[in-house]
Amino acid sequence: MTAPTYRPDTTVITSGRTGGETALAPTLYASTTFATPTVDEGRRMATDPNENHFYTRYGNPTIAAFEDAMAELKGAESARAFSSGMGAISAVVMGLCSAGDHIVTQKQLYAGTQLLFQTVCPRFGIDVTFVDATEPGAFAAAVVPGKTMIVFAESPVNPRLDLVDLDELGAIKGPVTVIDSTFGPPLIQRPLDHGVQLSLHSATKSIAGHNDATLGVVSGSAELLRWLWGYAVLQGANAAPFDAMNGLRGLRTLSVRLERQSDSALRIADALEQHAAVHGVRYPGLLSHPQHHLATRQMSMFGGLLTFDLIGGLEVGRRFVESTKIARLATSLGGPETLVTHPASTTHVGLTLDELDASGITEGTIRVSVGLEHCDDLLADVHQALEVAIGGA
Repeated sequence: MTAPTYRPDTTVITSGRTGGETALAPTLYASTTFATPTVDEGRRMATDPNENHFYTRYGNPTIAAFEDAMAELKGAESARAFSSGMGAISAVVMGLCSAGDHIVTQKQLYAGTQLLFQTVCPRFGIDVTFVDATEPGAFAAAVVPGKTMIVFAESPVNPRLDLVDLDELGAIKGPVTVIDSTFGPPLIQRPLDHGVQLSLHSATKSIAGHNDATLGVVSGSAELLRWLWGYAVLQGANAAPFDAMNGLRGLRTLSVRLERQSDSALRIADALEQHAAVHGVRYPGLLSHPQHHLATRQMSMFGGLLTFDLIGGLEVGRRFVESTKIARLATSLGGPETLVTHPASTTHVGLTLDELDASGITEGTIRVSVGLEHCDDLLADVHQALEVAIGGA
């Protein structure tokens, strides 16, 4: 019998309940190891990516439930969970590439990913080319046939929310196409539907959604995930069962959280655009976003992240983020609390001034992760913090 096909809002509720599990809440398998009945069975279990009752670095029933849910939600054959988003990214890069290989990626990246490409890859003899992600055809033009192993993209980009054309990325033949879709979680975009081969997330963020789990996840074909499984067992950056349980629990409310956060973010972005002390508001749902038409084509919602620049630079930006009363000054995103971040001094602090400039980040850039508080209260909080920031100028 063919399994029923549900809408994503339903899938987040029904997924990850394999093996006849009747418990409604995710079940925690805290054990690091499992008894094996025979030597021969142990040999089989140690080499089977689908075996979850051998040793938790290889697999675990709780982690597998989270992986199954993510694969189903992303339209993938398989998924692998990691201990963080960077654990997932490094597993893809180091698991697929060898000395002499070439990677094409973009200039606009999360700083941790950028530093991995700039500092770690060269040490292992892996060449990296950086292109402008918003320039049509830039990724494909930089591919070197027979040498390029990975084309790696991030969309929407942290923190400026630039977009990559997913159809264009998915059409590239030869190298493995990979996208960091952390800012576009499931229910917002599904890169695999556009032909992209691997989709990854820092599931710490919107997917887990409660600031209580540190997770990464990669989804794609069973063949690619089997290859990554072999490297991941050696890498050791596997997800913890407790975090996977919290990730699966958070997934159940992803739809309603994203709807509320998207609605509030659009209202706040629109209000900021009208404020005299603010310029350069970036939110894909705004008509002023330079890629708004692309956003409407490949995103079902626009998410809870927005970025803007304050006139006056570092001191005005500092006063703003230190003056909000509801919004908390913290570096993560996607949780129930609204968070404000100063990227130049936190998420992207490892970049040089030239690199910050290339990424469109100024000393007055502020990133907001809109939470689940009442939007009217958030708007009042933003306005009072702006008054404090400007009044001290």
